[in-house]
Amino acid sequence: MDFILATNNMKKLGEMQRILSPLGINVVTAKMLGITLEDVDENGETFEDNAKLKARAACKETGMPAIADDSGLCVDYLNGAPGVYSARFAGEHGNDEKNNDLLLEKLEGVEADKRTAYYVCAVCCTFPDGREIVVRGECHGAIGFQRDGNEGFGYDPLFLVDGKSFGRYTADEKDKISHRGKALRLLTEELEKIL
Repeated sequence: MDFILATNNMKKLGEMQRILSPLGINVVTAKMLGITLEDVDENGETFEDNAKLKARAACKETGMPAIADDSGLCVDYLNGAPGVYSARFAGEHGNDEKNNDLLLEKLEGVEADKRTAYYVCAVCCTFPDGREIVVRGECHGAIGFQRDGNEGFGYDPLFLVDGKSFGRYTADEKDKISHRGKALRLLTEELEKIL
């Protein structure tokens, strides 16, 4: 069964495919289908709101079951920022380098024990018949003092779990503990009940 993923982020696609393919779900992007989805204004107040906006729009446009996620980093010292603005924290959408630079700048001089943070991933799966599943996964850790590693994307080189940055975790290691991995396993449990 084909599900459309409301993103062209190939790293997210890879994570989704690894976790959902055992269910017989083939996750594809609009680009893979040769179509273009309209941009969605991610103006929700929560990760769940934004995931719903994207999944509903993709489902409506394609007539296919649609999966969308909204994820980001919440830093306790920054009162939860960057939060839903994680991808555009430094003002330019998707510029990981600038976002990481700004995060390091805002945490300059902050001691290690006050650098706690957590990643959030909300996933919404919307079906053409109106059924909808929304799940959330979190991964708790801390922000390092400098980038470490070349794996992953986003804030991964700064996000530490058990003293190791996500930038040094393999894809399989990360899937087991990440916010997205947790959310997708919850989604899998819900999908198993209805498929």
